Amino acid sequence: MAGLIKREDIDELRTCTRIDEVIGEFVTLKTAGIGSLKGLCPFHDEKTPSFTVRPQVGMYHCFGCGESGDVFTFLQKVEQLSFVEAVETLAGKAGMHLRYEDGKGPDREQASRRQRLLEMHEVAQRFFTQALESEAGRIGREFLTGRGFPAESSREFGIGFAPKSWDALTSHLGRAGFTEEEILAGGLASEGGRGIYDRFRGRVIWPIKDMTARTIGFGARRLYEDDKGPKYLNTPETALYHKNQVLYGLDLAKKSIAKTKRVVVVEGYTDVMAAHLAGVDQAVATCGTAFGTEHVKIIRRLLGDDPTGQVIFTFDGDAAGQKAALKAFEFENLFTAQTFVAVEADGLDPCDLRMQKGDAALRELIDECKPLFEFVITTAIARFDLDTVEGRISAVKAAAEVLTGIRDRNSLTHYYRFVAGRIGVDIDEVEAAVRTAQRQPKQNRQTAEAPAQQTNFRNGPPPAPPAPASGPASGPGQGAGTGPASGGDARGAGPVSAGEITDDRGIEYVYEERPDVSNLSAPISPARLKTEKGVLMVALQHPEAVNAKLFDSLSAKAFEHPGYRRIQEAIKAAGGLGSAGPVQSKWAERVLEASAEDLKPYIAQLIVTPLPIIEGTGIEPFARGIVARLFDYDLERIAKELHSRLQRQDTSDGAGQAALLGQLQTLEQHRARLKLLM
Repeated sequence: MAGLIKREDIDELRTCTRIDEVIGEFVTLKTAGIGSLKGLCPFHDEKTPSFTVRPQVGMYHCFGCGESGDVFTFLQKVEQLSFVEAVETLAGKAGMHLRYEDGKGPDREQASRRQRLLEMHEVAQRFFTQALESEAGRIGREFLTGRGFPAESSREFGIGFAPKSWDALTSHLGRAGFTEEEILAGGLASEGGRGIYDRFRGRVIWPIKDMTARTIGFGARRLYEDDKGPKYLNTPETALYHKNQVLYGLDLAKKSIAKTKRVVVVEGYTDVMAAHLAGVDQAVATCGTAFGTEHVKIIRRLLGDDPTGQVIFTFDGDAAGQKAALKAFEFENLFTAQTFVAVEADGLDPCDLRMQKGDAALRELIDECKPLFEFVITTAIARFDLDTVEGRISAVKAAAEVLTGIRDRNSLTHYYRFVAGRIGVDIDEVEAAVRTAQRQPKQNRQTAEAPAQQTNFRNGPPPAPPAPASGPASGPGQGAGTGPASGGDARGAGPVSAGEITDDRGIEYVYEERPDVSNLSAPISPARLKTEKGVLMVALQHPEAVNAKLFDSLSAKAFEHPGYRRIQEAIKAAGGLGSAGPVQSKWAERVLEASAEDLKPYIAQLIVTPLPIIEGTGIEPFARGIVARLFDYDLERIAKELHSRLQRQDTSDGAGQAALLGQLQTLEQHRARLKLLM
């Protein structure tokens, strides 16, 4: 039996091992204060990082699930090792020689089953790589060279060759001291009536490694025409290898992924190699299975749930690739990162693309990826005949089903326009279809019948009836009791005519209203909420300090928060800011009288809350600046709509394009002048 590892060696190893570097191989860590790092816990699912590492004290703790310990504990739990195995693993990486109490080293015959399997896979990989260099491996080398992978790249990825023999590997492993039971348990052999035989025969071999670069399985590609087995053959499920928890190439890609906040998911081993050799070193692939929830967890931990991160899926341009993209879309809502898809126009996979068009073409494919939502929407619309009314109705419904999954408000606004332009309908119709889809239980959406009504595709659906006023509720992004209720028509007031506004410096602003396509269930930015609240506060408390004409000209769409929009409507119902008069108390009373009962507490709160004015400055500069800021938000909304119209404009309609460009130029001039007030 092996002796106990000396305590002083364990302590020394713990001291010289950086716990953040070890944990960083599994979890992306970010600075979270002095001497503290934080990431997503690898031991339980969470959306907000609560797994904290303190490198100076060599400890970790998860405030979500309570797991804690030192570097040895972490390795034990994440890799299912014994304490001795964890110590020996770290000592091997550090190049440290361990001493044992009785002078003996570890007894390999008594080592854990897992450690034996890991050692066996290392022996098998060396066997395969050596076989590739042999005369029998010529067919493997020719295949790799033909795919654009010369000898040096094959060595970089550890590619090997399985001889066309029934027992070449099993005999080699037997001579190395491994039993038939272990060879079978590792998935390297199969069992027949005459005993065990090699699982991989006459194939190119790719080693599949875990995140710490240890070989845990193999993938193999058929080479010989008389091989009746599958084109690709992988290691079966073993104690080491679980295909739904492995991403090929992750050991090579993890550092680049953590640095660039980008993951590129391709479909095969050669695609991963091609991508890395072309400079896309964030590429990984699933191993013999479709992309699933366990793969999502791995990627999320690496990206650290950074909302600016990118997950890019590449698929073949054929029907199977399209199906794979739609399958991946099922997991889109599990990512905090943005999701994209890259499909080559001629249907080439990354490996073929690199072979035919070079490294730059592959990099360009990834850089020009499109949002996954856009790909899925386009696919959904393509199923219908848009030359018929019925086809357009069905296409709108299909697209709306996809749009219900979009969380980001700005993205949703963009996709309303995208869908409307693709199908040839008004934005209002798309918005109405999304609202309908959102009200239906998800499981019933696909089978729900279309409403029994006539639809005018060009003028949009009939106006939705106003929603009943709700009781008091907190506004988005605010504490309880600090925001107005959100009753009334969810789309706000109806369109306002084009108008002209002149501020107190004599600057004239001309604007034209566009259909409101807001999704008010989406979160509103804190800065926008603060501006909207500040405008209402100053209008209620100091109407004399506000340019009444500018304020009263603000459309309902200038207020994104539906409750604040209702307060604006109450101010208009009271006669507008232009009728406020010099007595503040009477003005406030008039607004309260004109408001619904559920709004009165919130209006009263806005009236008594102190304005956030810096000491030494007057009310007028604050009022002028904050109203100008809100007006600029509204002009920005109109500018975005003009840009969208310009993109959809027929290129042959030069006059129409010129008109839109002229409006945009005028609008930007107005915005530039407006910023002088802010």
